[in-house]
Amino acid sequence: MSSPKKTARRLESDPRLRALAKAGYAATGIVHIMLGGIVLGVAFGGDGDADQSGAFRALAASPAGLVALWAVALALFALALWHAVAALAGAGEKGSWSQRLSEAGQAVAFAALGVIAIVVAVGGRSDGDESVKETSSGVLSIPGGPFILGAVGAGVLVAGIAFGVIGGRRSFRKKLSVPAGAMGALVMTLGVIGYVAKGVSLATVGVLLGVAAIRVDPQEAGGLDGAVRSLLELPAGPLIAIAVGGGLIAYGLFCLFRARYARL
Repeated sequence: MSSPKKTARRLESDPRLRALAKAGYAATGIVHIMLGGIVLGVAFGGDGDADQSGAFRALAASPAGLVALWAVALALFALALWHAVAALAGAGEKGSWSQRLSEAGQAVAFAALGVIAIVVAVGGRSDGDESVKETSSGVLSIPGGPFILGAVGAGVLVAGIAFGVIGGRRSFRKKLSVPAGAMGALVMTLGVIGYVAKGVSLATVGVLLGVAAIRVDPQEAGGLDGAVRSLLELPAGPLIAIAVGGGLIAYGLFCLFRARYARL
């Protein structure tokens, strides 16, 4: 009988799973483009939920939106499966544990996005900010809750910083077969801008969770929508939010290119 690790390696080389994973990157790109558009609208004084659930609702409201939303959900689950398989396939190899954890974390993140998409597709209401506040309230109510929430906030902050570093160093290039010429320059530029913008948004969420932990107040916590609205309260906040919104669109476009040029 094959070991789980060997089975995972066979799946990892399956061209069908690779094709589905690339579809997942394309789906991620669509979500971030719509999310960036919502963030820009909020920055210019409009209304809307500047988080993933808001992007999914916007997609559902478009022509043939429900069909597209289900397709996006399935593609996100396929990408989650790909990362889970990659985590298992690399298990136990020397120096691979950090990469294994990274792959597992991405699997969870994409699966969670898929769940949110399905909730919206079946008519449910998914409010990212309220969910974060409710979860934070539950965590703060248990012994050592503030420390746990603070640790989560620190983890999200570190993830945001990591995204910014990846963008600044162009480390994402290792996972792409970047084309030559102007197209390659465009992909690299979108990657740098997109990773930095996503890093800023994640870091802000991490800070909000940290503040909630310090003040032991779940109302201080927030998801991406709360992060955007917190940025708007800063000096030159609207300009920062506009930059983040534009950067998220850039990240979405980069993900579309990644679907084409990813090394899997």
